[in-house]
Amino acid sequence: MTMTSGREMLVDGEFPFTQADFRHIASALHSHAGIALHEGKAALVYSRLAKRLRALGLRNFAEYVELVESPEGREERQAMTAALTTNVTRFYREPHHFDHLRDVMMPKLAARARAGGRVRLWSAACSNGQEPYSMALTVLEKLPEALDLDVRILATDIDPNMVAEGRLGIYSDDLLAPVPASGRRRFTPLSDRPGYSQADETLRRLVVFNELNLIGNWPMKGTFDVIFCRNVVIYFDDATQEKVWARFAPILNPGGALYIGHSERVSGPAADQFQTCGLTTYLRTDARSRDAA
Repeated sequence: MTMTSGREMLVDGEFPFTQADFRHIASALHSHAGIALHEGKAALVYSRLAKRLRALGLRNFAEYVELVESPEGREERQAMTAALTTNVTRFYREPHHFDHLRDVMMPKLAARARAGGRVRLWSAACSNGQEPYSMALTVLEKLPEALDLDVRILATDIDPNMVAEGRLGIYSDDLLAPVPASGRRRFTPLSDRPGYSQADETLRRLVVFNELNLIGNWPMKGTFDVIFCRNVVIYFDDATQEKVWARFAPILNPGGALYIGHSERVSGPAADQFQTCGLTTYLRTDARSRDAA
């Protein structure tokens, strides 16, 4: 077996970047966010983090590693995670999920809400808010009075910058292009920012944005009827994926819907608690029906 010292250069640039540097950064990212990096991503890691070294006035990656691994490095660990994650999102991305939400889930959820019941939906990796606002628009199609009832959408993301953007709810006309005309009426053009519009008060009050790490503590006490967690766990290793699915199962009500990304599948022991009902769409099974099977 050929042993390596970790001093081999992966990238020869402004800041020397060794195998040891990469391993430390990959380990820190996995510990903080559950994201698994392989060495083939070395050039991407270098290009994105070199900007952080310049901003921090550091001389090399060894100093950066020392910072992110230190107790004082919490903010930089967040900045590192934000730099190394890709926030690809758009309104009504994978539209079949919103069709299912509107046509299958919302009739029964609307009836429950109108009878005084509680309805909760969760966008578990909300990026800059386009997914949860798409959820809100879908809810309002079937339940225009949702804000006056016990209906709320939780939107969470590990990146505080994305959470802040979501709270503002300001998007360019290009980003709003997939929103149908009926939904566009809920976005108000900004006089001081031509070409941009802001989600109206109903949308912004219906969606509650908070920072949350999917492999960290989940402070929510109640359960959900709908969970969107799409194109996130593909960045986790198999064991971490299985842990996330297992955490979703007990907080999703029986009959509740879980929508995942097109390259993802519910795996591990939790898979027995879900049944597929369409493309990347799962329903939480009732424990009594599982026991009877």
